[in-house]
Amino acid sequence: MRIASLADLKTTPEIGRLKGPVAAVIAEDEVEVAATLRHNRALGFRHLLLFAPDELDLPPEETEGLIRINAATLGRDATARILNALVQALPEKTWLYYCYNAEFLYFPFCETRTIGEMLTFHAEERRFAMLTYVIDLYAGDLGRATNAVALDDALLDRSGYYALARQGAEGPKDRQLDFFGGLRWRFEEHIEEPRRRIDRISLVRSRRDITFRPDHTWSDEELNTYSCPWHHNLTAAIASFRTAKALRINPASRFAIDTFRWHNSVPFEWNSQQLLDLGLMEPGQWF
Repeated sequence: MRIASLADLKTTPEIGRLKGPVAAVIAEDEVEVAATLRHNRALGFRHLLLFAPDELDLPPEETEGLIRINAATLGRDATARILNALVQALPEKTWLYYCYNAEFLYFPFCETRTIGEMLTFHAEERRFAMLTYVIDLYAGDLGRATNAVALDDALLDRSGYYALARQGAEGPKDRQLDFFGGLRWRFEEHIEEPRRRIDRISLVRSRRDITFRPDHTWSDEELNTYSCPWHHNLTAAIASFRTAKALRINPASRFAIDTFRWHNSVPFEWNSQQLLDLGLMEPGQWF
């Protein structure tokens, strides 16, 4: 199924009847779009939405059951325009996940449990959004993978992550932190300050009265919290080549960086246990 524009989302009956969880992939280029879609299918998302420019080509086998929406996906406000149009079009209380191409969601024990099972448990804890940490992946050999993307040679940082209190108009915000680390921390001189955080609220239950903000948070502050007041809740991680790609595309950083490797680089094992062992997501009460 193909939808001509964002403006048509709200008037497309099929969108208004979708049952979650729904995954929305925002394709900024053609890199590993198919791999991202396959990963989301394997996690158990009921519906996959692809937001992409009209000229992006996909193999025919990857389009089966896919809802594709023609959209401009580059630019500072592109993600906000896409997600705000989508949350207005989806049925109320539909679980929505968003990511970009060459990004891969992991949650605790995802190898044996589906995304639907995890979100059902999360909702039973009266949580209607989930914090996700964006963990940078990068190719070990930039001579071979010139765009820094290599699924068979992916590295990540095993340390260097930290959090600071998120400041509001009246001081620190309740149960909200700004998280940093990965390539955005190590090469911060090439990253604008507002883009250095690695936290996103990538999983949310849709409501007509919320809006997505360009800093990857939502207008309802409770949705931006990392846990409820009583105990720790589940968090998830997104293994992402997006920052590495951007640093290779930008001419200034491309010629300043010979390698992303450092003494704390380790191979990514493509499983949730490694991310749990490194403290990059929280199982909460989910056993």
